[in-house]
Amino acid sequence: MMRSIAVSCLISASTLLMFSGASLANSGESVYKQVCASCHTPGVAGAPKLGDKAKWAALIKEGQVQITAHGYVGVRGMPAKGGKPDLGVSDFAASVVYMANQSGANWKNPDDAMLRKIDAEIQRRQTQLRK
Repeated sequence: MMRSIAVSCLISASTLLMFSGASLANSGESVYKQVCASCHTPGVAGAPKLGDKAKWAALIKEGQVQITAHGYVGVRGMPAKGGKPDLGVSDFAASVVYMANQSGANWKNPDDAMLRKIDAEIQRRQTQLRK
C-alpha cells in the first residue's frame, strides 16, 4: 500500500514537472533567453535592446499585431523567426510581449483572435515582400 502511494506521488510529481517545464520552455522570457537575447541584449545590427524604452516606444506604438508579424517574417536586419526556423507564431509572439513589456508596454500574450490577426498580417507582409 505504501509503495503504491509512493509510486503514485512520484508519477504525479514527474507529470507536474514535465508540464511545468513545457510551460516554462514556451514562456516569452524563456524564448527570449533562448532565441532573442543574442541580438536584443547587445543591440546587434540596431536591434532594440531589452529595456530600452526610447527605442521600443515607436515599435510599441505600431502595435502588437504589426510588430509581431513583421518580426516573425523578418524586418530590417532581423532574420525571420529570430533565426530559429522552427519557432512557432505563438512562442514568437510571447517573446515579443516579454520584450515589449520589459521596455514600457503593458501587453498580454495573444489569445486566439489576436493570433488570427497576427497570422493575417504575416500573410499580408509575405505577399508584400514577394512583389
